[in-house]
Amino acid sequence: MYGHILHDWNLEEKMGLLRRAYAALPKGGAVIVYEAIIDDDRCANAFGLMLSLNMLIETPGGFDYTGADCIAWMKEVGFSQTRVEYLVGPDSMVIGIK
Repeated sequence: MYGHILHDWNLEEKMGLLRRAYAALPKGGAVIVYEAIIDDDRCANAFGLMLSLNMLIETPGGFDYTGADCIAWMKEVGFSQTRVEYLVGPDSMVIGIK
């Protein structure tokens, strides 16, 4: 599980963390990314959008992202099943199954 972790890093480092999770998991294993996921239209989750701006200010390359972005990254590293689970409040989960 990556809880409020991936947003700290640039895209290359995000991909590296997802690759390492994929490599460490057995077949059927799952990774859960828990963050203030921005809605795909980038208009509803103001908290996620503001957090992304904050990450750009506080880190060398960090940024928040949409569920569609995270699903695309997970698929690129090999996860076969992916989905977004919206939670109460600004945080959501993106789940990838190996």
